[in-house]
This record gives sequence, C-alpha cells and structure tokens, in this order.
Amino acid sequence: MTLVLWVIVAVVVALFAAWAFNTAQRLNRLHIRLDRSRDALQATLDRRCAVVAALYPELGHLASETEQVRLGATDLRSRLAQEEVLTAALRERVGAAGLPTALQDANTRVELALRFYDDAVEDTRALRVRPTVRAFRLSGTAPLPQYARGDRS
Repeated sequence: MTLVLWVIVAVVVALFAAWAFNTAQRLNRLHIRLDRSRDALQATLDRRCAVVAALYPELGHLASETEQVRLGATDLRSRLAQEEVLTAALRERVGAAGLPTALQDANTRVELALRFYDDAVEDTRALRVRPTVRAFRLSGTAPLPQYARGDRS
C-alpha cells in the first residue's frame, strides 16, 4: 500500500516538475520575443528620426535629441513622450501640406513595430499573471512588461 502511494506521489511530482519546466521555458521564449520586438521598435523609431532629419534639416536637432533617448525594458514612456514632441513639431512644420512618401513609410513601419511589441507584451503578461506562475515565481526576476500604447486591463 505504501509503495503504491510513493509511486503516485513520484508521478505527481514528476508531472508538476515537467509542467514548471515547460512553463519557465515558454516564459523565457516570450521574454526573448519581447526583447527582439523592443529592439525592432527602437530601430524603426531611430529610422523615422533619420528620415525627419533628412527631409527637414531645421528639425534635425530635435530628431537627434529624440534618437538619443533609448527604449528600456522598464521605461518606454520617456522615448515615446519625446517622439510625441517630435511629431508635434513635424505637424507644425508640415501643416496641411501632407507628409512625404518616405515619412509615411517610416510612420507605417513604426505603427507595425508598436503593434508587434504590444502583441508580445500581451502574450507575455497573459502567462505571467496566472496564479500558478506567480505563486511558483516561474518568471524569475524579469520586470512585468509594459504596453507601449497605454496599459490595457
């Protein structure tokens, strides 16, 4: 009787260990995807700054200042706030004339990069906020990722 009980306990522990290992590996892959999408977002934002500086030399200094602000794992807001300042200056400069094709292309790429980043955040947070994942601390010490376009509930 006790041997059967020990076998059952061993099977349950092995199943739990397998689940925990697989969940931790999935979280690791999601965090890697998140880092890559943040790097891609950084590159597209920098590219848009370069396009603005090339098309509007009078905004080159502001574009350069914007490009100097880096996206961080816990601080996206400062770069995105600086991007809003650049966008406001660009709107003031361009007015109703419309944006050149190169800048429209850069803006489209930024929108796509923001969407990919927020999708990666959503997938990562969906797994990280599960009670069992939090209880067993399977996400390690990585900070909870933040959305680029406001915090969704």
